[in-house]
Amino acid sequence: MNAMVSERGDQVSTARGRLRIYLGAAPGVGKTFAMLNEGRRRRDRGTDVVVGLVETHGRPRTAELLKDLETVPRQSMIYRDAVFTELDVDAVIARRPRVALIDELAHTNVPGARNKKRWQDVEEILDAGIDVVSTVNIQHLESLNDVVEAITGVPQRETVPDEVVRRADQVELVDMSPEALRRRMAHGNVYAPEKVDAALSNYFRIGNLTALRELALLWLAGKVDDQLDRYRADHGIAGTWEARERVVVALTGGPEGDTLIRRAARVADRTKGADLLAVHVTRSDGLTSADPANMARQRTLVEELGGTYHQVVGDDVPRALLDFARGVNATQLVLGASRRGRFAQLFSRGVGVTATTMSGSIDVHMINHEEVSKGITRNRSRAALTVTRRVAGWLMALLGIPLLTAALVQIRHVMTLPSEILLFLLMVVCVALVGGMWAAITAAVVSFVLLNWFFTPPLHSLTVTEPENVFALSVYVLVAVMVSAVVDLAARRTREAARASADAEVLSTLAGHVLRGEAALPSLLARLRETFGLDSVTLLERAGEHGPDDRSEPQAWRIVATAGGSPCTCPGKADTDVIIDESLVLAACGRLLDASDRRVLEAFAAEAAVALRQERLKQEADQVGPLAETDRMRTALLAAVSHDLRTPLASAMAAVESLRTTDVDWSPRDREELLATADESLVKLDRLVANLLDMSRLQAGVLGLMLQPTALEEVVPRAMDDLGPMGDRVEGDVSVELPEVLADPALLERILANLMSNAVRYNPADGKVLVTASSHGDHVEIRVVDRGPGIPAEAHDKVFLPFQRLGDRDNHTGVGLGLALSRGLAEAMGGTLTPEETPGGGLTMTLTLPISSPAAHALLGGTGVGDGSPVSSGETDVGDGSAAPSDETGVGGGSPTPSGETGVGGGSAAPSGETGIGGPHVSSGEAGAGGGPPPVSADEAPKTSETSQ
Repeated sequence: MNAMVSERGDQVSTARGRLRIYLGAAPGVGKTFAMLNEGRRRRDRGTDVVVGLVETHGRPRTAELLKDLETVPRQSMIYRDAVFTELDVDAVIARRPRVALIDELAHTNVPGARNKKRWQDVEEILDAGIDVVSTVNIQHLESLNDVVEAITGVPQRETVPDEVVRRADQVELVDMSPEALRRRMAHGNVYAPEKVDAALSNYFRIGNLTALRELALLWLAGKVDDQLDRYRADHGIAGTWEARERVVVALTGGPEGDTLIRRAARVADRTKGADLLAVHVTRSDGLTSADPANMARQRTLVEELGGTYHQVVGDDVPRALLDFARGVNATQLVLGASRRGRFAQLFSRGVGVTATTMSGSIDVHMINHEEVSKGITRNRSRAALTVTRRVAGWLMALLGIPLLTAALVQIRHVMTLPSEILLFLLMVVCVALVGGMWAAITAAVVSFVLLNWFFTPPLHSLTVTEPENVFALSVYVLVAVMVSAVVDLAARRTREAARASADAEVLSTLAGHVLRGEAALPSLLARLRETFGLDSVTLLERAGEHGPDDRSEPQAWRIVATAGGSPCTCPGKADTDVIIDESLVLAACGRLLDASDRRVLEAFAAEAAVALRQERLKQEADQVGPLAETDRMRTALLAAVSHDLRTPLASAMAAVESLRTTDVDWSPRDREELLATADESLVKLDRLVANLLDMSRLQAGVLGLMLQPTALEEVVPRAMDDLGPMGDRVEGDVSVELPEVLADPALLERILANLMSNAVRYNPADGKVLVTASSHGDHVEIRVVDRGPGIPAEAHDKVFLPFQRLGDRDNHTGVGLGLALSRGLAEAMGGTLTPEETPGGGLTMTLTLPISSPAAHALLGGTGVGDGSPVSSGETDVGDGSAAPSDETGVGGGSPTPSGETGVGGGSAAPSGETGIGGPHVSSGEAGAGGGPPPVSADEAPKTSETSQ
């Protein structure tokens, strides 16, 4: 093996390093702990191991494992005036250890770093021949992004491609039951005690953890299955290894398919986790195909039962079935009993018997069904030739053969019998080409008689004296019949191919109709009517209970959709009808369709049923949507109130109880502090309750307004005074020459106080928030400008969603209604509230209000907020740190270091890939346990968000 020598003199292989990943279902299960233990084990065994980057998240036991492991210094980077540390790829490669421990594979690096993602850093280290041990959580896998969002309600913005993890040489699941993980958190082994309650009641609920654990187990099982398939392929193992039950059911497209699918599903259900696969074998000629309506219905049934549908091509059906079954490592094969008659079975054993003989270790189930006794019903296809050609063929047979005989009789003395036989054979072939097999057979029989009578000695007698002549005439008849059959078969195949091509074109049009999203029933039925030239096409549904003779009773049917002229009111009045299921029938009027047209009609009928089902599901979803949103709001409100009311309420109660106690002699100063604490807490409660009440009034459209001309130079100072000591960090620049705005003074003051408080929270401590105002035509713009971290453009609208948080926050900064309420009040007064980026960094909130004028007052004055206009409200509070990228949310504490797992509290400032629960400024791809969506950092760059209570 090629090798190179490093500066340290060690011989290092240039082969690609090996990647080992510890996969977890949720933060806190012990991935990093397991990785460090593996590193120590290898070091104790003599392997050169270094720590490239590991996040301890303030956990003492994790930090203890790091003490005696060599750690490569991190690379320091400056981003938005803050210093962050990232993995130093060059330093790790230059050090050239045998193994590098690198935490948080899905982490997003600070903008300006060498690579955008940490997994890309790991790829470079692997290419340098260094083995890497890393960690990742299941929610960061790209393919599970939407699944995790559906479970937790939070989109995962920091992801790692599945292929990166699948390529790993070893993936080990660090598993822990939800109950055990919650106990670990309750004992303080994951988060600080004051953060545990928020985590357990939000992201770390039993249901969430159970679902994420199942995702991790299923994903790992899929990878193990891939490894097994690869091993079997590499070692040429064709036999079935029953590592996992897989049941394959063979479908012919016949009506018995539904029975076979359900029976196979029951077989699969006997084993937990068994796979159900349905397969249909199509012949390579493409001319023989299954009933499209049956196949469409059966495919839907398979998918509803949790199986998958497959289609393979093969002329040898048993071999094709077994090849497919062995290819998917199936353990059981379900076949239907043969519908072929006993006479046919004498010449061919059939698919079932042949497959059973060749199955080897695969168990074959032969399922009896009702269709066995009915035999195979073959649809009569149209004649292969047109009427004109058949008539011409019969004329040639009945007139052409006698005319040829008359001509040959005249020159009989110069012709021999073989020559005469060849001329008659040519005539028979011509008849076959023109009129088909039966006309040609008739011509062959007639010519045989005429040859015998006029040209075979003794003449004018049916007796043949020469054995050779008998042989010649017999061969002639046999050849004539065979040629006629071949010509007729070729003509039929040509016609079938043309018909198949036309059907394929129609079905292709139907598929395009579906793919383009044109699944509306009227559009589909109109397409069907145009295709077959019908007068009308109607989809009927039973209006009540199924009756024995209700096909001709219009009152028993309801028109679901129709296209064309007068609709058909019941199946009995249709020229052609297709029964889709017990309640749906497609009725066509205009002409009677033959069997070959019905096959395509049934495909349209099946698609019409699917379109109807999708349409009704959409209607149900539209009806449930508002209820779900209301429920989500209620749940979010209860979650927010349960935590955000607790702190000020507890503080006020503690202060009052302390003042009432007789066991302590409080000094006047202590008593004053307790009273101030109670007063401050009650003020917070009052503000919070007022916000909740006003938000509910806004959404109900019953908040009354007192719109009147309002001077900004009077409102802005009052809003600054409402901030208390925070008001000293606000600088107002509002000219007294500005025109008055039309607003409710009290509500305007409240909006400005919210905006200023929010801006002060994120503005640098040594700077001031600037409040300016200017007139523009018929409106005035008030700007609240800060120089904080700002928010990305794609998150501008999210900050106004109710109870939404773009990052971690503590549990005493409000329920997330400040900006939601501010925008709602601004819109109620006829204004707008929009965020925009501050030049040079930061966030500017622009409040636009109409200038007071007689026209504006007449339009808005005296009316409450009862117009029913939608109020886009919501808020995200993300704390006061600056952004630092990470795979998981920091766990509080105020340090602006990159963090690796769920943040639950106060101050850790790190863009992250995991759950944020209560800490500020965490840009994340994972759920926020405070009840909202994840932090805002997308894959491009970690950024923080600004909101207030």
